[in-house]
Amino acid sequence: MTTPHPDLSVAVITASVRDGRLGPAVADWFTARALTHPGLSVRTVDLRETPLPLTLPEPGQEPPAEVAGVRDRLRDVLADADAFVVVTPEYNHSFPASLKNVLDWFLSEWAAKPVGFVSYGGLAGGLRAVEQLRPVFAELHAVTVRESVSFHTAWERLDAEGRVLGDKAADAAATALLDQLTWWGRALRTARREHPYGT
Repeated sequence: MTTPHPDLSVAVITASVRDGRLGPAVADWFTARALTHPGLSVRTVDLRETPLPLTLPEPGQEPPAEVAGVRDRLRDVLADADAFVVVTPEYNHSFPASLKNVLDWFLSEWAAKPVGFVSYGGLAGGLRAVEQLRPVFAELHAVTVRESVSFHTAWERLDAEGRVLGDKAADAAATALLDQLTWWGRALRTARREHPYGT
């Protein structure tokens, strides 16, 4: 008899913190699809709402109390997640500094977990940002899944209320990403429980 899998916890991270950003609309579109995917529970993380300073404390030192509070709340969310989906734009052929900063603040929270990408931008659809993120996550001992979702000329895909207009291709890409993320998430969660991962 097969034991049902408990829900896999997925954190959907909105990377951009700019004024006028499209990130929340893209994240909402993807989150709606993730919530219908079997066996997943989804939590959203907006980096604009969890600001961390660019200056990291020295090893062994604690940041100021107000910074420590933000760090600890974000650390708890990341640590509890079994998998991540990063929603990122492409800035100057790369990903936002706000995202790199959060990646640098944490280590073990990312380790031995899968990461998927939803990108948006101009003609390249944010894909150059995604390709630069893959080696960064590898250094953090995370596993990036092959499938991704990209929105090219994303500003043209908004309705009158500012919501992203998807299509069959985008829906299919989201399903493929979520299928891979779920497989890797379950496999790596089992592995972490049986053999705790050391970074």
